[in-house]
Amino acid sequence: MSGQDTRERWVRTGGVELCVAETGDPARPTIVLVHGYPDSKEVWSGIAERLADRFHVVTYDVRGHGRSSAPKPLRGGFTLEKLTDDFLAVADAVSPDRPVHLVGHDWGAVQAWEFVTVERAASRVASFTSISGISLDHLGLWARGRVKRPTPRALAHLLRQGAMSWYIGLFHTPVLPELLWRGPVGARWPAALRRVEKVPADGYPTASLVQDAVHGLWLYRDNVRARLRRPRTDAVTEVPVQLVTPTGDIYLSGPIHDDLERWAPRLTRRTLRARHWCPRTRPDQLATWIDGFVRAQEEPGGSLPAATAGRRAGAAGRPGGGGRREVGAGRAGRRTYAEWFGGRLVLVTGAASGIGRATALAFAAAGARIVAVDRDGEGVAAVVAEAREAGAAGAWAETVDVADAEAMEKLAERVAREHGVVDILVNNAGIGVTGPFLETGTEEWKRILGVNLWGVVHGCRLFGRQMAERGQGGHIVNIASAAAYQPSRTLPAYSTTKAAVLMLSQSLRAELAGKGIGVSAVCPGFIHTGITSTARFTGVDEAAQERLRKRTTRLYRLRGYPPEKVADAVLRTVLDNRAVVPVTVEARTMLAISRLAPPLSRALARLNPLRRS
Repeated sequence: MSGQDTRERWVRTGGVELCVAETGDPARPTIVLVHGYPDSKEVWSGIAERLADRFHVVTYDVRGHGRSSAPKPLRGGFTLEKLTDDFLAVADAVSPDRPVHLVGHDWGAVQAWEFVTVERAASRVASFTSISGISLDHLGLWARGRVKRPTPRALAHLLRQGAMSWYIGLFHTPVLPELLWRGPVGARWPAALRRVEKVPADGYPTASLVQDAVHGLWLYRDNVRARLRRPRTDAVTEVPVQLVTPTGDIYLSGPIHDDLERWAPRLTRRTLRARHWCPRTRPDQLATWIDGFVRAQEEPGGSLPAATAGRRAGAAGRPGGGGRREVGAGRAGRRTYAEWFGGRLVLVTGAASGIGRATALAFAAAGARIVAVDRDGEGVAAVVAEAREAGAAGAWAETVDVADAEAMEKLAERVAREHGVVDILVNNAGIGVTGPFLETGTEEWKRILGVNLWGVVHGCRLFGRQMAERGQGGHIVNIASAAAYQPSRTLPAYSTTKAAVLMLSQSLRAELAGKGIGVSAVCPGFIHTGITSTARFTGVDEAAQERLRKRTTRLYRLRGYPPEKVADAVLRTVLDNRAVVPVTVEARTMLAISRLAPPLSRALARLNPLRRS
């Protein structure tokens, strides 16, 4: 494990010696990270490094893995009872006077579920974060419940999980798994992790891989059949549990966790767009969630975990629908926004009012960390105050003109230095210019191109590059408009900028797809926001300007579509990773017409809904 001031010690327990690594100040809260199969403690190196400046971080090689010795004989040496003894020995050695915060991945989480549900170990655990793992007792009871009530849905879930667990039967066969690991599987495993899981080629897995895999087979052989046949019905824990579910996990299906509140009533759920080995591919997000969850338990009166904070805000009716908002459609499944966005770093431009404000508050209500950007310093400061009240895990105001390339470069550097790489970018800042092309002057063109197009270009280029270089995915949402695909004689300048944003979004989506970064264009129709009261009408005097602004504002108010609904569409867009998202009936209708009946679209462009008088 890399990191600051790493110290190693050996802990003797049950006839084996465990290699234990510590980093960070021992006086601080202790986090114990337990690895899975076929891993060693090095799987945690990225996360441990990110947590070490705030916590006492401990990793250890499970018996028979890494530098820890193996039991003799192997058979019967890897039971959950003996693994519990190992954990207690480590906990007593590294934190004798205080409970530890436990984090487990894969078989590390399977073990840890045992620790928090047996009386002799649960008192030594202050909190538990489970990543891609489940209690064997809970799994057995989950399967029994679906067999007893064999609805088509229950059987489908059972068959799907059975198919995903095909390898367990193989691991129970004698000799063959060992031969495979010592032969072709062991030789090809690192390349397979890089290709399928997108694990970076950074020295992981370690040289002990084959030994770890062969010894670790006994984790399955000593425990799986016995527990699935006779699962404990009292495997309940009062320890606060944070469940992290990667959406791309090929070993565990989402429904397997459906009944978990029954066994862990103090449960916080998180959902991560990643594959099984997310400790290697998403260390930033996991470290953020672990940090927040541990702090919530350690600090009396401190911040709730982001998911809980989001639910509290949602119950109070905060803008954006709150963290309890359920998502029923698309690949997201029935999840709350807080599960997905809690702790994520979200930057929104044009956040002082309208769609930007509503979007920032919607993410805040889901427990995200918010960077609100606008050239209206007073307005954006007010939004940040609202975001904190709504449940944001953190909120900061930045007064920046998105059209200023140098100012945007400084913003990107400052945000990365002070808060980290942005996870979700919403390029929303925009202005309106209405009037015939021949009456739109050069300065008006420069102004609208600077904000509506160059502002998006600056945001995508600067923050998108940071996402790509980090290599842990992300999402960019560009707010375009239905005017991007519906031409209009009254909006040549505005439509031009929004059409450019739409095409930029689709091109960038193709470029960044291989880096795990989604790019979406959200295209609202007639939304009642402040843009109508500040829009510039070309070729008329100030008195006419004011009349046209009032008329336009009145029409948009009569349409009655609030920016909060667009904000909800933005959050759903990120969850489902959609490419082009029209919002409102008229936006969807105009998109359909532009694709199916272009002559009709051109005919509509000749209409002038704002005749000047």
